[in-house]
Amino acid sequence: MNEKCGVVGIALDDRSAARPLYYSLYALQHRGQESAGIITHDGFQQHSHVEMGLVGDAFDPDDLESLNGENGIGHVRYPTAGSVDSSCAQPFSVSFKSGSLGLSHNGNLVNADEIRDELAGLGHAFTSDGDTEVIAHDLARNLLEADLVRAVKRTMSRIHGSYSLTIMHDETVLGVRDPEGNRPLCIGELEDGYVLASESAAIDTLDGELVRDVKPGELVVLHDDGSGFDSYQLVQREQTAHCFFEHVYFARPDSTIDDELVYEVRRELGRELWSESGIETDVVMPVPDSGRAFASGYAEAAPEGVEFAEGLMKNRYVGRTFIMPTQDERERAVRLKLNPIKSTIEGKTVTLIDDSIVRGTTSTQLIQLLRDAGAEEIHLRIGAPPIVAPCYMGIDMATREELIAPDRSIEEIRDEIEADSLSYLSIDAVAAALDRSRSDLCLGCVTGEYPYDIEGEETDREVERPQIGESALEAGD
Repeated sequence: MNEKCGVVGIALDDRSAARPLYYSLYALQHRGQESAGIITHDGFQQHSHVEMGLVGDAFDPDDLESLNGENGIGHVRYPTAGSVDSSCAQPFSVSFKSGSLGLSHNGNLVNADEIRDELAGLGHAFTSDGDTEVIAHDLARNLLEADLVRAVKRTMSRIHGSYSLTIMHDETVLGVRDPEGNRPLCIGELEDGYVLASESAAIDTLDGELVRDVKPGELVVLHDDGSGFDSYQLVQREQTAHCFFEHVYFARPDSTIDDELVYEVRRELGRELWSESGIETDVVMPVPDSGRAFASGYAEAAPEGVEFAEGLMKNRYVGRTFIMPTQDERERAVRLKLNPIKSTIEGKTVTLIDDSIVRGTTSTQLIQLLRDAGAEEIHLRIGAPPIVAPCYMGIDMATREELIAPDRSIEEIRDEIEADSLSYLSIDAVAAALDRSRSDLCLGCVTGEYPYDIEGEETDREVERPQIGESALEAGD
């Protein structure tokens, strides 16, 4: 089950963690709009509040007041291919002989079913179809036999896929990033403690300072009194598999991920887009808000006289069409979401800049909106390569059958969406903008080759899926 989410963990000195966690989840709201939750620990017992809905709807002042303790974790989730009911809302909590455990997960395991079947055979009872519960049960089992660091290492040796985790074992908060570093996770320092978060924007919200990213394969354990953290490099890989789509689409532009400010990466992608496929038109305009940084870089690289202007006004009370669960809702939301500014468009040749084309529905409707507003020509430029395959690592990009690009040429896509011209950014340009080798990026959705061993799919590297069984319990020691 795909989990494209936001996670946070906080350890403070002599101050309640509930409100800082709440504010952090607000800063990560773009990463999940279906459910929100917080778990805290007061040194004696765990406190939990998890609800469906946006952060502002999931908590009221009494809820925050009841979340006692100076340490805690939080989670926001968005609807994807798994359950969209409360059974998969997080953080997930479990009590066992060695104490209490809470877990927030951003990512997707590709061998969760194998581990679930094994643990169910050993007597573990599962309440959801989510892979987060699988990780929690496996870690709880290992904590019965090993200390915290060894238990985490054992679980990491068994799970295969992408994951950034914030975990709470009694009052201890820890963060784990998968060995390929597919999903983001960073460390921040506050005046009276430390924070782990999916994006640095959450640290900024708390007036903190970004310390660094959690390294791929690293375990970070925050001191219970907020005085610092310990680091354990539990797994080392020769290659990473950072998700390029975090920079292209999902992350906030004011976040720094893997040492790169997302906004500047998007501007550089825009400059690369002009270099590869620039066309002189009367006006360059973004699809708000996703195309704005790309369009800024593109227009900056274009010759003088090419105007950058807003031509589409966004209704900010409509959520992202990309993460709405049904096609009918996505189509309706596009019309609710955007309205053309005719003075920018009427009688003009237009270059429209967006970050991606997934199903093609939004692009088709936007081009029709601009034609209805009087655009003479519409040239669409996309700040990412064509998406030709689904994402198994936590972004709900739909099936190959639903994607527009897998079985069409660029000219056929142009004809389908009725643009006057269409160009995408090349994979090499994306790698250059991120200042990384292609071999250190997860490019599965644009190449069809993945950094993990996924049944029925090709891989772009030598990987070995863990063998699940009793003997695997000792593999991480």
